[in-house]
Amino acid sequence: MSSSPADTAPSTLRQSLLTALTALVFGFLGAAIWSYAGLADNRTRSFLLDNPDMLPQMVEAYEAQEAEKRLAAMGDEVFAPFPGVVLGNPEGSKVLVEFTDYNCPYCEASLDDVTRLVAEDPDLKVVIREWPIFEGSDQASRMALAAGLQGKYDAFHKAMFKLGDVRAAAQEAGLDMARAEADAASDAVSGEIASNLDLARALGFTGTPAWIAGRKP
Repeated sequence: MSSSPADTAPSTLRQSLLTALTALVFGFLGAAIWSYAGLADNRTRSFLLDNPDMLPQMVEAYEAQEAEKRLAAMGDEVFAPFPGVVLGNPEGSKVLVEFTDYNCPYCEASLDDVTRLVAEDPDLKVVIREWPIFEGSDQASRMALAAGLQGKYDAFHKAMFKLGDVRAAAQEAGLDMARAEADAASDAVSGEIASNLDLARALGFTGTPAWIAGRKP
């Protein structure tokens, strides 16, 4: 029986995260591996004809390279988190940025891997950029940012993926609900979500999860 995209998602995400961390270790800004420079070569064309399943991976790599170019021109904004919206070491010198959506199954599939990476590397800072692109995700993203303002982002983030219900996740994370609801509706939170949308568009991202690997500016 052939594997479905959902079946292969965890291993693909693990490979993406491993690539990103390799980039961090060697000091690269991004994690693109392949170049399109060789596509004009006859041997490359023959390889693709014989292995058509490789083409989507090469397209993804090319898109990642293009995103790196845009990232280099963008400056450090993408690495600066909304207050409290960080996993791992807030002062870590290795930075992994994740654009995420709570209704994204691949984002959920990557959570255990991110948690393990954070546990294994005390110098890793994971900046989460809330990017609610799926229907019904806006409320969860707003509450997540509100949780960050209470210093409880990690707890809410994990509870939200586990429970799938905003209020239940907020209660499990121990949020002050009156304050959280006010913060979730605030201009600061609305501005952060709008900013994340602009950043994702500027980088050419078309879906979640999207990753950026870098080092502390």
